[in-house]
Amino acid sequence: MSRLALVMIVRDEARCIARCLESARPWVDEMLVLDTGSSDDTPRLAAQLGAQVHHAAWTDDFAAARNMALALTDADWRLVLDGDEWLASGMQALHSLRSQEARFVGLVRVASLIDGPSGSETPSWLPRLLPRRVRYAGRIHEQPEPGLPRHRLDLVIGHDGYLTAQRGAKGDRNERLLRRALADQPGDAYLHYQLAKDLELRGRFDAAAPHYAQAAAGVEARAAWHHDLVLRRLFTLKNVGAFEQAVELAEAQMAQWSHSPDFFFAVGDLLLAWAAHEPERAGELLPMIESSWLRALEIGEQPALNDAVRGRGSFLAAHNLAVFHASLGHADQAKVWSARAQQLREEAAALAPALVS
Repeated sequence: MSRLALVMIVRDEARCIARCLESARPWVDEMLVLDTGSSDDTPRLAAQLGAQVHHAAWTDDFAAARNMALALTDADWRLVLDGDEWLASGMQALHSLRSQEARFVGLVRVASLIDGPSGSETPSWLPRLLPRRVRYAGRIHEQPEPGLPRHRLDLVIGHDGYLTAQRGAKGDRNERLLRRALADQPGDAYLHYQLAKDLELRGRFDAAAPHYAQAAAGVEARAAWHHDLVLRRLFTLKNVGAFEQAVELAEAQMAQWSHSPDFFFAVGDLLLAWAAHEPERAGELLPMIESSWLRALEIGEQPALNDAVRGRGSFLAAHNLAVFHASLGHADQAKVWSARAQQLREEAAALAPALVS
């Protein structure tokens, strides 16, 4: 029977460390926490909950810190969590893992809460179950070194670190580290994507746009982050008023993302913003706005698609159609779509209850 350890690096996570450890404690043999300089009660709280707490100086290198934490245990499998995460569902997958040889990296569904309507979340499939000898590389947005196959597991991890209330605590740390990493690897498309994302999430769209363009120039079509890159680039171009460039991008990417409700949802939002900015185009754009959201509904929810926002293939698209028709004075159609949105929201909640933090 394989042994399983929880391995974490933390700093100033008193807000949420108990939630994380309590969710994992029944499923692991030991909990290892490497504190990198907390000024709050994080180390004390972790120790009270049964974790082995170790300390190390922070060196502006996430891979170095994670590898130091991984070296604290000889367990066959290591579950890697951050302080702002918790085990949400599917924990039976961890029990099943104990009977399997540690010869692959386990991908799990990290569902991140995002600002917006209640229950808004977006999933990413990330490598969080590591065999004993696997180590990380990368100063920031570090990744397990390649070499082993990767398999998806039925484990869901909740994450609330993307909420505005939590992002502020990080300040410009990620931007600083990403710029240092890019100084060493200026052509790395993934680093440009992550820097652009950090800037975009802080509302710095003009600064984000060129980094998204550089990421797009180097991304592989099958990269796990390609879907999110396209969506975020469309959103950023919309916010800088580059509507024609955004539409050209959408037309170029449409065939690849014909199965993505998020893509068509984003296209509808883009065209709506363009119509508001240039009302003389409304007659041309309004039918395309409606058809984009109808297409998102037709595709339906795609939870297995990386970074697909919950509801864009169901209740959020229907809600947009209700607001769209109400704005045009189509009261009857607006009422129908409003009822449809409520029905779809209830159906989605019954099938997969939204995360709560």
